[in-house]
Amino acid sequence: MQAATQHQPAPITIGGRQFAWGERTYVMGILNVTPDSFSGDGVGTDVDAAVRLAVRMCEDGADMIDVGGESTRPGAEEIDAEEELRRTIPVVERLARELDVPVSIDTYKADVAKAAIEAGAALVNDVYGFRREPALAGVVAKAGVPVVAMHYQRGREFKDTIGNVIEGWLESLRIAREAGLPEERVILDPGFNFGWTNEQALEMLRRLGELRVVGRPLLIGTSRKSTIGAVLGGLPAEERLEGTAATVAISVAGGADIVRVHDVKEMSRVARMADAIVRGWKEEK
Repeated sequence: MQAATQHQPAPITIGGRQFAWGERTYVMGILNVTPDSFSGDGVGTDVDAAVRLAVRMCEDGADMIDVGGESTRPGAEEIDAEEELRRTIPVVERLARELDVPVSIDTYKADVAKAAIEAGAALVNDVYGFRREPALAGVVAKAGVPVVAMHYQRGREFKDTIGNVIEGWLESLRIAREAGLPEERVILDPGFNFGWTNEQALEMLRRLGELRVVGRPLLIGTSRKSTIGAVLGGLPAEERLEGTAATVAISVAGGADIVRVHDVKEMSRVARMADAIVRGWKEEK
């Protein structure tokens, strides 16, 4: 299968941990410190609640925790950097002290990324792939941390699903190079449900292996997304567990290196099972 036979990028160290691509699928737990998350899982500004949720996700198998302070759902109100800092930095500081897995900051704002890294974040997750705030690439380059660069399709002309993703990624990598950020520290995300029709989003997963051509680790975030709800007859976000499981399994088969999920316990099990099929498995004696 593709995930087992593709040439793998070199490992990346995140927060003191080495992530070796191709050995298994890593799980990123979603921690929304927002009042308006599309999936209804936001914990607001309750730092203690955020820490409890993060600890539980780690116990359930999360390899990293992604802290987000601004909703990226369609129609969500944008917030300024000051409000995003107020929501995220106290949580990042606590998690960086209390967890034994890397903490990621989900932001496209250079100022927020800088403050979060100073607070202990070991990874930046930028849904705009530097194309909203190119200065973020310079912040990451200077800090020496890895980054996830996502292709954001909303508002862009559609040509071809795979072609659009690769075109967006190449632009992100160009911005990174110009900022002094080595390509070897960049993880790529095709942006499932960020500006695609449901048919295009499904095609992305079906053809995911073709995106390995860029040669970087792939992160996929399908968890509870609207396409799953549409395929399953209009199910609300809280009832999309099984649909998410199917997308995670297909993503692993297509070569995903990281899956970004809400339901960590269940999706960790799905990823382990899919890994055993795709990458091989030896029974422990």
